[in-house]
Amino acid sequence: MIITKTKEELKLMHESAQIVSKTLGMLAKEVKPGVTSLHLDKLAEEFIRDHGAVPGFLGLYDFPNTLCISPNAQVVHGIPNNKPLEEGDILSIDCGALKNQFYGDHAYTFEVGEVDEDIKKLIKITKESLYKGVAQFVEGNRVGDVGYAIQKYTEQHGYGVVRELVGHGLGKTMHEDPQMPNYGKRGRGKKFIEGMTVAIEPMINMGTKRIKQLPDGWTILTSDGKPSIHFEHDVALINGKPKLLSTFDYVHQALGINSNEEDPFRLDISELES
Repeated sequence: MIITKTKEELKLMHESAQIVSKTLGMLAKEVKPGVTSLHLDKLAEEFIRDHGAVPGFLGLYDFPNTLCISPNAQVVHGIPNNKPLEEGDILSIDCGALKNQFYGDHAYTFEVGEVDEDIKKLIKITKESLYKGVAQFVEGNRVGDVGYAIQKYTEQHGYGVVRELVGHGLGKTMHEDPQMPNYGKRGRGKKFIEGMTVAIEPMINMGTKRIKQLPDGWTILTSDGKPSIHFEHDVALINGKPKLLSTFDYVHQALGINSNEEDPFRLDISELES
């Protein structure tokens, strides 16, 4: 069942999502060769708690850490460890925060030093596909419209769209209805309605769409060992249109990236004033 949110609840969700956004922005300055993912994890936990929230992933389904950190061929759900990052790595950081009973949950894939051009292209296309999906999250459309837009855009570049892992509704629990696959057929699936909130998160592989799981029970890898990219935003349906609760602005600021990709979907908080 889809749980719609009141404007008051959407304000609280925006606050939770923004804490995650700021956490990713803080981490953006720390991602460099020689740093360990466990160090990043510690920084994130302290930052989230300092902002009056609690880590959303820590203990969720018994996950042992604050961040899911997935380098290179890891798709998602990587467990932070003491292995130093290396020049040319890519690092997906997925972060959650819980405040005022609502979750924020979003992700960014970082470059560690200089990465190869073919990986830069995969990052660019995956990020663009996120917004192709967000654009379809409008009143009257269906789950399949978002998945179709992401799948069409990424597959035309020869990339693999992971099937087994999907986006999801979001609210007082981390995973609500509906499931939001990154593939699908237009006009299929649950219909989008005013006040619903979802996490849209393309997971796109350079090679095969197939994946495997490590014995740790968490880490998901591409089955061919090629890189995978992951971006994620929290999105609300407000006045029939998609509005971002999360933002990459803090990451972009930290990395010196100029971008207007979020402009069509920016939330004006006054839209939530009754």
